[in-house]
Amino acid sequence: MALSKLSSSSSRLTNLLKPVTTSFLLHRPISTDTTPLTIETSVPFISHQCDAPSRSVETTPKELLSFFRDMALMRRMEIAADSLYKAKLVRGFCHLYDGQEAVAVGMEAAITKKDCVITAYRDHCTFLGRGGTLLEIFSELMGRKDGCSNGKGGSMHFYKKDANFYGGHGIVGAQIPLGCGLAFAQKYSKDETVTFALYGDGAANQGQLFEALNISALWDLPAILVCENNHYGMGTAEWRAAKSPAYYKRGDYVPGLKVDGMDALAVKQVCKFAKEHALKNGPIILEMDTYRYHGHSMSDPGSTYRTRDEISGVRQERDPIERVRKLILAHDLATEKELKDIEKEVRKEVDDAIAKAKDIFHSPDAVICFSYSQESPMPEPSELFTNVYVKGYGVEAFGADRKEVRGVLP
Repeated sequence: MALSKLSSSSSRLTNLLKPVTTSFLLHRPISTDTTPLTIETSVPFISHQCDAPSRSVETTPKELLSFFRDMALMRRMEIAADSLYKAKLVRGFCHLYDGQEAVAVGMEAAITKKDCVITAYRDHCTFLGRGGTLLEIFSELMGRKDGCSNGKGGSMHFYKKDANFYGGHGIVGAQIPLGCGLAFAQKYSKDETVTFALYGDGAANQGQLFEALNISALWDLPAILVCENNHYGMGTAEWRAAKSPAYYKRGDYVPGLKVDGMDALAVKQVCKFAKEHALKNGPIILEMDTYRYHGHSMSDPGSTYRTRDEISGVRQERDPIERVRKLILAHDLATEKELKDIEKEVRKEVDDAIAKAKDIFHSPDAVICFSYSQESPMPEPSELFTNVYVKGYGVEAFGADRKEVRGVLP
């Protein structure tokens, strides 16, 4: 299978537990402990046209605990989205991110909300990492007014301008030149920020990627192109679609780095390195070696082009949440019970958010029962005509017969 050669790296998972410095406080509450801690990444970084960053990553007990909680929240959120979709409360396309959480969490740990992020349609967890709320996410998934795009975008079109998150794009690879455009604006404004443009291995063969990368390199734009390589473009294994699946080398004249995308600390380290590089030298490509547990979308069972043993093998040996759990336990930063309590809190937080987005009640005889009273209402019908035309021109909207005026736009 496409991932057979990845198994060798998993044997070095124990390197995650190897501390370079182990002096830290054992006082509670652990969630506020900021004592420095240095951890070595699971596997080395592989570089192209640049030096690789150090494998020794500076962190704290507080950060590791936040990594665990944030990834557990993302995982639980995506599992809940799966259930909502199967209950037909989420319509249209729905692409889930479970398995890839370390990319979103590690990236956010290395940058600020002044930096821009733009991604494809697998965007729920990226939006959450940018500071979005569970209520906004579930409301948007179910087409409710309180959604981040007012219920009009759905799963593929999340957006949060105040945190410089620009989507959420359904056209494969279309976000890459847009991300380079954001980087152009940043350089023009001289605000010392960068843009992370995320795409999958399925989009890595798009011509627009190379066109955008060429102009970014010519102008030394602070653009960081991040290939989230989960090894399957829809149902096609990378080796069947790409003559050269070394995506970090695809830039040729543009530097690149390959990183274990299932290791949140490694992602943090490489994103920090990439930001410093991009501000000084221009674009860089990052290939995140990651994996998705669900199929390409909810319409894809994800088991026809890969074996169940392959999926369970990745879960057992490379799961990003379990890696952080082992780190926390190995350094005695929390007990197993405390981590279980965090997971219980996360589950309740997700359930409460769903209840606000769509009234839900629990019954002893059923896992979840859905009622159709709305706490977050559907958008007004007039919303169909907003965000389409420029305001101030008095555009009229007609019915199907072109005679009845349905409304005059502001």
